[in-house]
Amino acid sequence: MNLIEPNHNGKGLRIGIVQARFTNGIGSQLLNACTQRLQELGVKDKHITVATVPGALEVPLALQNMALSNRYDALVALGVVIRGETYHFELVSNEAGAGVSRVGLDFNIPIANAILTTEDEAQALARMHVKGAEAAVVAVEMAHLLNTGLTA
Repeated sequence: MNLIEPNHNGKGLRIGIVQARFTNGIGSQLLNACTQRLQELGVKDKHITVATVPGALEVPLALQNMALSNRYDALVALGVVIRGETYHFELVSNEAGAGVSRVGLDFNIPIANAILTTEDEAQALARMHVKGAEAAVVAVEMAHLLNTGLTA
C-alpha cells in the first residue's frame, strides 16, 4: 500500500485568498485567523495574496481569475452568509458553494472553502477563528497532495 501522508509545511507555497466583505467584521476575523495560521505553517507573508469582494456571490469569479493566473498553489474562500427571513440565504449559500467547487475542479487547484453559512451571527462568531485557521491547513495540505503526482 502506498500511503501519502499529510504535509502541513507551507514553506515555498503561494496562497491566494478571496474574502467577501459583506458582514466584514466576521470576514476580517476569518482572514486574520487564516493568514496567521498560514504564517505559522511556514508560508511567507509575501507569498500570500488577499483580494476582497463585495459578497459571497463574487468570490468564485475572483478565485477563477486567481486560478487563471497560475501563480498560486492553493486558494482560500472566506466569508459568511447568515440566514435571514427570505430565500436569499439558500440562493447565496448554494451558488457560492457550487461556484467555489466548480473553480477548483475546472482549474485543478485546491480551494479551501471557509464561507460560513450560519443561522445567526452568534454561530458565525463562534466559528470564525477555528474555520479561518482550518482553511489555512486545508490549503497547505491539499497543495502538497496535488503536487505529489496524483494525476495519471
